[in-house]
Amino acid sequence: MMSITRFPAAPRHGAIAIVHLGLGAFHRAHQAVYLERYRQRRGDDTWGVCSANLRGNVGLVDGLAAAGHRYHVAEYADSQTVALREIGVIEEALFSGRGADGQWGRDLAPLLARMAAPETRIVTLTVTEKGYFLNPASGELLADDPMIAADIAQPTAPRTAPGMLVEALARRRASGLAPFTVLSCDNMPDNGRRTRNAVAQLAARRDAELAAWIEREVAFPCSMVDRIVPAMTADDHARLAELGVKDPNAVVGEAFSQWVVEDHFPLGRPAWEADGVEVVEDVAPFETMKLRMLNGSHSLLAYLGALAGIETVYDGISRGDLRALLRRYMLEEAAPTLAMPADTDLVAYGDSLLARFANDSLRHRLQQIAMDGSQKLPQRWFQGALARLEVGEAVPCTTLGVAAWVRYTAGQDLQGTQYPVDDPLAARFTDLHARHADDAEALVDAFLAMDDVIPPALARQPSFVTAVVDAYRTLTREGLAGALSALVRD
Repeated sequence: MMSITRFPAAPRHGAIAIVHLGLGAFHRAHQAVYLERYRQRRGDDTWGVCSANLRGNVGLVDGLAAAGHRYHVAEYADSQTVALREIGVIEEALFSGRGADGQWGRDLAPLLARMAAPETRIVTLTVTEKGYFLNPASGELLADDPMIAADIAQPTAPRTAPGMLVEALARRRASGLAPFTVLSCDNMPDNGRRTRNAVAQLAARRDAELAAWIEREVAFPCSMVDRIVPAMTADDHARLAELGVKDPNAVVGEAFSQWVVEDHFPLGRPAWEADGVEVVEDVAPFETMKLRMLNGSHSLLAYLGALAGIETVYDGISRGDLRALLRRYMLEEAAPTLAMPADTDLVAYGDSLLARFANDSLRHRLQQIAMDGSQKLPQRWFQGALARLEVGEAVPCTTLGVAAWVRYTAGQDLQGTQYPVDDPLAARFTDLHARHADDAEALVDAFLAMDDVIPPALARQPSFVTAVVDAYRTLTREGLAGALSALVRD
């Protein structure tokens, strides 16, 4: 029999002090849940949220408004244990993306006004790695990207998250208001510093004094977020309907959740420590651990599994050879690159991740995880691999993963089934495959030569290049089982 725990939302209509950019499933199942728990525990309604959808369609925003900005989160420990939460902390939802009519920024004016309002004390973001418009390898602003170029040309009508932050901060500076704190909740190392980098570089294109003020006065604390939140499917909605929840805005995630935040909020923050938020002086070790062990394993499973026609994380981890590969990668290639507090048990952490991946209630699609590899892999694989190679250690699991990523970007699995490649560099990938389809060595060399994705120091490692080429050939000739056999036969 299923065990169901229900948590109704606290009374709403509170004040808005937080603006969130990126009204996606993760925000609704992570940050909003912590804030809802805080509101219920403290009875403090002064930290309500205005959430803005910067891309996609307007349906979610209008759907939330029609539902009084309430929605449900189903947290599955397994297929038989679920907590149902009603969330009411989002007080306002706005849309600033491209509408069906091709026009940008339906709600841009009220969004910028809300960000510039004196009541706003924190602006948070979940816009994914590509939403910061930074070169993944160098961290430089992608000034030639059409979206950033548009923000440079029309800074008061921004289309990107960095552009919105610059314009709102410019308005606050002009009004003599203290700046809000900017808190990135995206999976990037040093996400606060990277956000500062993007915002300051864009501001410098507009006004050097504004850029200097941002560098000097605006707080950009780092954070680490962790919760598996798959994209919703028809099956998920059907399962919720069986529980009496008919909510088109609902999201489903795992029961596990973690949020680690640097404590630097000049205008204040919720006292959310009692609600599970870990407030620390330095997030970096936790963020690197999660990126390399959890996210790195996810990417490894995604590219290898997708090539074999495996649909979900659960399906992949149910294969003994893939599970063994992930454990070897975590403990032999990722864990040795980490500098963690002395009481951190990385073996236990790795085993806990494998247990989470085996949650039979989640349908986390590998194609979803495989998105935007050019933006994700530098922090998940490449920096750690370089650290291992520089001390004379091999990275066979990572090299197989890189080979699988290169092969995945062809848009066709090992059985010939086609799929779309969702990545900002997809057109470049298509060109490379067209030019080097029959030459594995040339193809791998061309991918490793992309210095805006691959660290040049890594691409200059002869042993790494050779290992990727060999893994690519093995994978394409012998399939997934053949490629895994030598790595997991122990």
